[in-house]
Amino acid sequence: MLLGITEIRKGMVLKIENDIYTVIKSEFVNPGKGSAFTRTKLKSVIKGTSIERTFKAAETLESVELEKRAMTLCYTEGEHIVFMDVHDFEQIHVPVEYVEELIPFMKEETQVEITFYEGKPIGVIPPNFAILEITYAEEGLKGDTSGTALKKVTVETGGEVSVPIFVKQGDKIKIDLRDLSYVERVNK
Repeated sequence: MLLGITEIRKGMVLKIENDIYTVIKSEFVNPGKGSAFTRTKLKSVIKGTSIERTFKAAETLESVELEKRAMTLCYTEGEHIVFMDVHDFEQIHVPVEYVEELIPFMKEETQVEITFYEGKPIGVIPPNFAILEITYAEEGLKGDTSGTALKKVTVETGGEVSVPIFVKQGDKIKIDLRDLSYVERVNK
């Protein structure tokens, strides 16, 4: 669908020069002199890079509809991760690079949302949080009660995360998958 520059809104997905971008910020400007324009900040859906772009009044843009499907993580197979659709059980292969940093924090059967463009997967949106058990943690230093001391621990899926020193092996912790940080200790 073609759009004029006044129709650009935050959250829209646009196709520009054979790439797909999500609109992060959009500001329509109508100066006293000269023609109107829209100043935008865009993030590439495929590459993950951000750009700033200004569109003039005469320009038209192509809006893109992305399909999102709920899927579960099945297993890793070489350079791909196999996900299964929760509704029709269809399996798809997604390149590891889409979730490379998240794999050490995701168990099998973790539910994710996969974004498709023209039938091809272009992105994986994990849940915001994961609750995992710590399988290895060194003992904290006695007497350090400042609350800011951190140590590295290994969770059941193989990932490493920094946690406060009071957290120990066998504890379950909540990890924020958006920035791979410790949130809190969870009661068993």
